[in-house]
Formats: sequence, C-alpha cells, structure tokens
Amino acid sequence: MTQMTPPLEPKSLQSRWHTASERWRDRLSGMDALPLLTILGLLTGVIAGTVIVIFRLMVEIPLHFILPENTENFEGLSNSWHFWLPFLGAAVFGLVLQRVNKEHYAASVGHVIDRIHNHQARMPLGNFINQFLGGAWCLITGQSVGREGPAVHLGAGSGSLLGQWLNLPSNALSSLVGCGVAAAIAACFNTPLAGVIFAMEVVVMEYSITGFIPVILAAVAGTFINQWVFGFSTVFHAPPVALKSLLELPLITVSGLIIAGFAAAFIRLQAMTCRASLNQPIALRFAVAGLLAGIVSLFAPQIMGVGYDTINSALAGNMGLWLLLVILLAKLLVTSVSLGVGLPGGVIGPLLFMGACAGGALGVIANHLMPNSASPVSFYVLLGMGAMMGAALNAPLAAMMAILELTYNPNIIFPSMLVILVACLATRWVFKCDGLYQTLLAIHGKKSSLSDHERLLSRVGIRKAIDKEVVEAATQISFSQARTLLSDNLRWIVLTEQKLLVDSNNLGHLLSDKQAPADTLLNLLSLPAKPYVELADHSNLYQALLTMNQANVDVAIVKTLQAPGLGVITREAINHIYSPQKIL
Repeated sequence: MTQMTPPLEPKSLQSRWHTASERWRDRLSGMDALPLLTILGLLTGVIAGTVIVIFRLMVEIPLHFILPENTENFEGLSNSWHFWLPFLGAAVFGLVLQRVNKEHYAASVGHVIDRIHNHQARMPLGNFINQFLGGAWCLITGQSVGREGPAVHLGAGSGSLLGQWLNLPSNALSSLVGCGVAAAIAACFNTPLAGVIFAMEVVVMEYSITGFIPVILAAVAGTFINQWVFGFSTVFHAPPVALKSLLELPLITVSGLIIAGFAAAFIRLQAMTCRASLNQPIALRFAVAGLLAGIVSLFAPQIMGVGYDTINSALAGNMGLWLLLVILLAKLLVTSVSLGVGLPGGVIGPLLFMGACAGGALGVIANHLMPNSASPVSFYVLLGMGAMMGAALNAPLAAMMAILELTYNPNIIFPSMLVILVACLATRWVFKCDGLYQTLLAIHGKKSSLSDHERLLSRVGIRKAIDKEVVEAATQISFSQARTLLSDNLRWIVLTEQKLLVDSNNLGHLLSDKQAPADTLLNLLSLPAKPYVELADHSNLYQALLTMNQANVDVAIVKTLQAPGLGVITREAINHIYSPQKIL
C-alpha cells in the first residue's frame, strides 16, 4: 500500500531480498508457477521422507526389544501382554492427551482433506506433534491401526508448515500438502506411483500438470530416502501369480460384491462409533477402544499392530478358512472402533489386512469349488487387498496402483481392475455408502470437496488480482494534497479508521467541478465510499470471495506480514480472473 511519505533512501540488501521474495510469492499465486513449485515439491519430499523415516525408526526400535523374533510378531507375546499392552496403551494416551493438548487433536486423514479444502491447506503444528508422538505410541502398544495415517498427517504437515514458514500463498500450500502426502505414502510402502495417485485422487482431489509434476518429484524423493535407509525390499512378499482361467471371472465378480459388503460394514461401523463418541471425553473413548482391543487380542492376537506379517502369511497360503474369517471379523470390529473414537492411526494397512483375509477365504472356497482350474489362494489375497482398499476409500485408481507396485506383477492388473471396479460400484450403489473419509467429514459437519467453480478459484492466489495503486489518507485533506494523490495515478484511497475505500475517480470529478484555495480542507467522507474486509496476502480467490460474501461487501484490503497493507481486491477483479479465457 502506498503511503503519503517522502521518497525512501536506496534499498538496502534486506529490502532488495524482501522485494525479490515478494516477487516470487506473486509468481506462486498464479497457475503458471511450475518451476518454483517443482523445487519446493522436491524440498517437501525430502523433508517428508526424512520425517517418515524418523517416525518409522521411532516405532521399530522399541518393538525390536519388546517383541520376539521381529518387529511385527505381537502373536509371540504372552496372553497377559495381548490384553494389557493395547488396553493400557490406549488408556494412558487418552489421559495424557486430555490433560495436555486436546485442543489441536484430529486423527483421521479426513482432517488433512478438511484443511486443504476449508482452511487454505494450513496444517497446525500441534496436530503434527500429536500425530508423531501419538501415532508412534499407538503402534508400539499394538493398537489395531496402520502407520500410514500418521504418515499422511506428517507428510501433509511437512509441506504445509514449510509453506507457512515461507509465507506462501494458499494455492501453493495445497500443492505442497499434496507433495508431502505423496512422499509419505511412498516412504511408507516403497510405492512412489501409488503415493502420487493417492495424494491426487483421495486428498487433493484434482488432476493437473501443475499439480502432478511437483507431487511426482516429491514421491521420488520420499522413496529415495526410504530405500536409502531401509533398502529396496517390498513390504509384502507376493509369489508370482496370474489368472489361471477366464472361467474364474464370474467368481471374481462375486468376490468384488462380497468384499464390498465388508467395506460397507467397516464404513458404517466406524461412522457409528464416531457419532457415538463425538461428545465423550477423550480418555473414556480411548480406554473403551483399548479395552475392546485387549479382549479381542486374547483370541486373535494377529490383529495387533500393522499386521503385515499376517498378510504375508495369507499370501503364502499358510492360513485356513476359519482362521481367516475369524481374524477378518476381529480386525473389522476393533479397527473400526479404534479409529472411530479417534486413536491416531492409519486405515490403509488395516484395509489391506482385511482384504487379504477376505480374499484368502474366497480363494480357499474357489479352490474347493474349482480344484483343477482355480488360481492360487495368494491370487485372491491380492485381489481382496485391492478391492477392500478401493471400495472403502472410494479410490479405485490408487488401489490398483498400490497392488501393482506392491507385487511388481503385471498379471494382476486385468483381474484387479475388475474386482476393484465391482467392489467400488457395489459399495456406492448397492450398499449406499460414500467413501470413508467423506462419511467421517460429513459427521463432523465438514465439507469434503469443492465444486468446479470453487476449485478453479482456489488455484489462484489473490496476489494475481490485487490493485496496488492504493494510498492511505486521513478523512480530511487539503485540495493541494488531493491533487497530489491524483497526479500519482492511484486508484483507491483507504480511510483506515472508518474501514472505507474511496474510488479516486470520484475525487477527480469533485476537483474538476470545484475550485478552491490549495489549503482548503476537503472531507473525503462526503464522497461515495465502500466498506471493505481485510484479507491476508496468502489467501486464494475462493477464500477472498467467501469472505466478501460473508461480510456482504465487494472489496477487500489485502494484508501482509511485511507491511501494513498490500493492495485492494474487488469482486469485479475476481470475476475477471475467473473468465474462461483466463482459467483455460
């Protein structure tokens, strides 16, 4: 905002740096900021990948000393440990969280989606810390949750907090959040392509070249850091399998319908738990979830922890029909309640677990019905994993990419496309369930996505539409000062105390119609004026329009941390930016 002050001295080094930083923030406000976003995406991927590696080590090092043989063998603990470890772990964490930091607590990946679409992608630091410490604690104490939920929060938080530290516009923050999510998923499962698709399909909910390239680079960076520390091994050890006979396609279709039923049951049970626990104390909610986990773990200890060892056992064909069904139902019950009450943990790992058990059971049945022509049980295990993930999350493409990358087996593509498609459609149309994250956001009264119009506006920062020809003035100025204002070709005059904007054209008309001595005072309040609202300079056009609508005004002052004000944005300017020629 221009001030009525004497000319400034030549710019210092700090002033020149400020000018340069403002210039590249202006560039990031538009949809043509790909080079800068690519660099920032790479940096976000490195930071997120490093955070995920630290998080994983924080979980695995204690488990190395607690569990016999390997860091997933909760089954090797005694029965007393099976009960007390998850119960006390959840109860203690609930007590600590209720006393210390419940204000910033939100557990579901839906929180990340909500922050992107409803809060300009600004993730709070408090929730980042809660997810890091709480997620690690839940995994160490054997809660029936996955590690990718906290990882998504940590990846998204890494990108958002980096962008907030750099004071980037919110449209750039959304891209960095997507980069962090992709790097986190890639680092968790060693699946860079699935990380990209998950970030774009589930979290950001947008496909564009400007969005894809930084996200891809971030996923590469996250995978590189993961492989640098943990090596090149995949999470699951799937044998090389393929569809044995086209006669199995009807059975695969039926399998998709059955798995859709399990996915719908999981969504509804978690939603029911979420509704029931909304107004309950955190300590009580977590203690109940821990008690349930402890009791069920006495009979089915396989549900404890991430459960990747159980998935590998199912892939190897080492589990019978009744065991698969028992641990499937146990996992579905305990995980839906644990995540429904808000324990920090992921849902992808449990969905893969449940899908593996359901698919394994269907594979056993298929081999019983078609002993000479059915594919191996491990084939159905893989199909079940993809179908359960795609159906519950309403993310068919991410599920297909995940299965392909986890197995490195192109023979699984064709049948997995069929079973995932059937499961997704049946979950939506037959069982009338939305995706899990959309369902949970609706329970909390949150908006889960933007319309096409809103999405287009959210891609552009307000810096692209502001008018910087602004001056701040007192309500009374002399005719001489008024002529000076007009000679500077300034468009807007800000009356700060009254929160009004005066169009300088109105002042020009007044001066042309009225002659008076130079020192005669002129009352600017006598001119037509518009009330305004204030906006931070990192806002996007959607947020600007939303704020104007809420205040019932047509103009806004754009505020910045570096100066008292930057310029003016009008509803007319937003509509001009939104014209089809500009957007396309």
